[in-house]
Amino acid sequence: MGQRLPRAKSRQPGGLDPGVSVPTASAARRGRGHVARALLSVGHALRERRHFTEADVAAYAAVSGDRNPVHLDDAVARELSGFQRGRVVHGMLVDSLFPSIIAARFPGAVYASQTLKFAAPVYVGDEVVARVQALHIRTTTADSTTASRYVVKFATKCFTDEEEGSLAIEGEAMAVLPTLELSSDSTTK
Repeated sequence: MGQRLPRAKSRQPGGLDPGVSVPTASAARRGRGHVARALLSVGHALRERRHFTEADVAAYAAVSGDRNPVHLDDAVARELSGFQRGRVVHGMLVDSLFPSIIAARFPGAVYASQTLKFAAPVYVGDEVVARVQALHIRTTTADSTTASRYVVKFATKCFTDEEEGSLAIEGEAMAVLPTLELSSDSTTK
């Protein structure tokens, strides 16, 4: 039976959804002094919280070249574009949380594709919750000498409130993972 893991309360990427039963590494490994690690399975969700600052938006504008004034000028965002709360965070900056979650928990993962729908703006100063949830897992091997890799289809969603009721972005992503074992190594943001 799988180990029940609590939802991360910190700002660490890849927190686990509460109440999700996740299979763990084999009992044989546990018997040799190894700590059991959770394995990704269909339905498993990972989360990351992120607060977007003026500095984040300015840095992204500089790197990407996207200097649309709706991201950099409150008056333009309010008066010309109709964003009542002012400047909005670049959608692709918010979207970057999805591959960040996957890479933090599966080092060496290759993010292969992403579809997106921007449902609502994320404003400068907002904190969001990004979530990726495994929808389908397929094992692949090139030949008998190559290690298995896992092609995983994820549902991707980003919310602007802690209760996940205010959807900002939704879509799907495909990633190729070197393992289904969740890394316990993650960086704090």
